Amino acid sequence: MGELKIYLPEDLKREFKKRAMEAFGYGRGSISKAAEEAIHRWVSERERIMEATPPEDPVRALRGMLSHVEESSVELQHEAGRMRAERARSGCS
Repeated sequence: MGELKIYLPEDLKREFKKRAMEAFGYGRGSISKAAEEAIHRWVSERERIMEATPPEDPVRALRGMLSHVEESSVELQHEAGRMRAERARSGCS
């Protein structure tokens, strides 16, 4: 068994400890079990990302994904600008 020392923002640390104890009990080792589970998930996710191979022709792949869109790229850019402006006005990020 190895040891790993990490630094977290206080609010994240508090929330993690709370959730770990809810999931694994209030006895010894609950935080370690939760951390092990979280790190396993993180490593697995990164492995999947690294294993993904990019398409041979990324432009063709994007065109295929967007083939159903009828608007032009300029129209889409204008629509995106309107959406960002609307979000800014409503206070959402």
